[in-house]
Amino acid sequence: MNHDVIITCAVTGDDTKVTRNPHCPVTPEQIAASAVDAAKAGAAIVHIHVRDPDTGAFSMETRHYREVVKRIRESGTDVIVNLTCGMGGYICVGENGLDDTPAPGTDFVSQERRLQHVIDLCHEGRYRPDIATLDCGTLNFGDGNRAYVSTPDYLRRGAAILRDLGVKPELEVFDTGNLWLVRRLVDEGLIPAPALIQLCAGIPYGVPADVGHLLAMVNTLPAGSVWTSFAISRMQMPWVAQSILLGGNVRVGLEDNLYLSRGVYASNAQLVERARTIIEAMGARVVSPAQARERLMLR
Repeated sequence: MNHDVIITCAVTGDDTKVTRNPHCPVTPEQIAASAVDAAKAGAAIVHIHVRDPDTGAFSMETRHYREVVKRIRESGTDVIVNLTCGMGGYICVGENGLDDTPAPGTDFVSQERRLQHVIDLCHEGRYRPDIATLDCGTLNFGDGNRAYVSTPDYLRRGAAILRDLGVKPELEVFDTGNLWLVRRLVDEGLIPAPALIQLCAGIPYGVPADVGHLLAMVNTLPAGSVWTSFAISRMQMPWVAQSILLGGNVRVGLEDNLYLSRGVYASNAQLVERARTIIEAMGARVVSPAQARERLMLR
């Protein structure tokens, strides 16, 4: 069991369905405010996607990330900022192979383009993130003809870019084969110690949200890694307890779950507060951003 727990709050995600929750932040101002509220509730890390302020659709624009990080930093609230780099990996295939592929909905770009906002903010210097994500494998993403594509060499390139920028990679693991690749990246010296690993459960068609699968992945984690796990929808809060029991940290937030209870929409701060209640009821404690920085060896 983990007695000193890092809470991550995933504030908004990229799925437009999240915006049906009236508490879902859309504009940079709203995203930053929701992240600050989550930090005040106990989140040591906030995981940030941005959206087009006019449409609510996901965005990759550096200017939106810059404004979010600026507002968080200038709020005076201490929190670790984790920016997604998962956008730009979707390929939608047609029914007739290459004749109609890529199909509408494809946003596939280079690894450098997926990381462009992090590169820009680091080069600018003022609002650099602490952590950025790498999605560690290719996955059939839900029903239909959409896949998320992240090849071994794309990941090697992404890891090298983040290493050179001095930004900690969070390695997003959606299935057991992803974890095999993570171990290879660690062995190749591309991931600075301690490896930060996020085990993502319940996303069709990745690893199912059940205890056996989580335990199997925990048993094959690289030595010395710091890990977190989450499950989506109604499994979010049960997964808080399960992750702690197996020695991990926790992630909650509107990216993964919209509800506090059946039919009751949650805010990010409420989800963090609920997770904190579970953590403390189990006899563990929530660590501060400063303590999380020390454990993760952040700059």
